[in-house]
Amino acid sequence: MTEPTRPDGHGGCDAGDIALLDQWHTLYSGFRRLTHELLADVESETGLAPSSFEVLWFLTMRPARTAPMHQLTKVLGFSTAGTTKVVDRLAEAGFVERLPSPSDRRVTLAALTTVGADAAASAARTLAGALRQRLLEPLGSEHFAALAATIGSLATSSGSCAEG
Repeated sequence: MTEPTRPDGHGGCDAGDIALLDQWHTLYSGFRRLTHELLADVESETGLAPSSFEVLWFLTMRPARTAPMHQLTKVLGFSTAGTTKVVDRLAEAGFVERLPSPSDRRVTLAALTTVGADAAASAARTLAGALRQRLLEPLGSEHFAALAATIGSLATSSGSCAEG
């Protein structure tokens, strides 16, 4: 049974909890809004949807520019069907191709094509420009680097792109 909500509407939270939750909400909603705006800049400039850019950039950073489909699903946080849909669109555009894994015939690899690498590079330049404008200019490069390091230090290794 859940605790009834107090008349003040804070559900039993004390002032310290409320302040902490308010700070978290500000950070979370601000980051989501900023991410949406940055990826909207990329999409409007390059035509790449955010999910497509995420896949292309991930493949760009992988050895041999390939990754198993199940790894894309896991690392990028997509559903299996969502990953298939995005990779289907990218394959139709000529940005990726599906290849059989040389080591496991049950595994399908998504492989970046030359056209896909060019699209990823263009989108990355657009994103870098937007980051400079929206983050580096107002914060300064040292403050931004410190913020990135601080947030990065809080992440668990389970979400790392270095996963095999």
